[in-house]
Amino acid sequence: MKEEDRLEERNPMEEFLRMDRMPHIWCPGCGLGTVVASFAAALRKSQVDLNKVAIVSGIGCTGRVAGYVKLDSFHTTHGRPVPFATGLKLANPELKVVVFSGDGDIVGIGGNHFIHAARRNMDILVICVNNFNYAMTGGQVAATTPIQANLSTAPYGNFEYPFNLPYLADACGAIYVARWTSLHLRRVTKSIQEALAKKGFSFIEVITPCVTLYARRNRLGDGLNLLKYYYENSEIQHGADTRTLDIDFQGKIIVGKFIDKEKPTFFECMNTHLKKVLGDKYRPYYGE
Repeated sequence: MKEEDRLEERNPMEEFLRMDRMPHIWCPGCGLGTVVASFAAALRKSQVDLNKVAIVSGIGCTGRVAGYVKLDSFHTTHGRPVPFATGLKLANPELKVVVFSGDGDIVGIGGNHFIHAARRNMDILVICVNNFNYAMTGGQVAATTPIQANLSTAPYGNFEYPFNLPYLADACGAIYVARWTSLHLRRVTKSIQEALAKKGFSFIEVITPCVTLYARRNRLGDGLNLLKYYYENSEIQHGADTRTLDIDFQGKIIVGKFIDKEKPTFFECMNTHLKKVLGDKYRPYYGE
């Protein structure tokens, strides 16, 4: 086969994915693949220097993203992608650091790290794929499981109040907050583009119910039918009050871009403070 013919047949994702690790392990019908495709499209459209992009994830289905992308990537322990990403950014402020992981990893086991990174306004982007449960370990109740949903540790239905993730991010200090479903492909891409261009702590939640465990236990159908339900039962409300964005079991889901503002980052606050304290002895930190 001629080289030009081979190039024509090349997978358009090959620039961003480690094709030698394909096929991936995600279940048929899982929305994770579409979220990764949106991420790749955002990188292409943003024209960021891929040599200065680092992806961090932890344990879980979404955590496998770090192993599939053809970028500098780090697969950390469960619940620790945000502090690891913080360390990367502090060590090399020129990097665009993206945390790409699941709800259990980011706001369940890693919740404390999430709120403090947002409070400090660390210059990182967090993409949280919310599948409503701990999918890789058997479908246990997570911090985002809707009330009444049936899971392996809640066979009679969940009774714990779940996190409203946009509200949590907003309340802790995030400067960009958005939520979409995994079928809002172009909107997810646009949000990632916008977040990559901002300075500060950005957060994007993508609703992707687990098709194998969450859907089966709750008799919600499978594959595309499940994803279409959440897409068709979503309502776009840009700028909505994040306090009103709770997700009810099989209820309407409010999606959109809720927060987009400017605020001094961790580096900017640190340099401003040190300049005041040290006076003539001050030397700009690398991140300034």
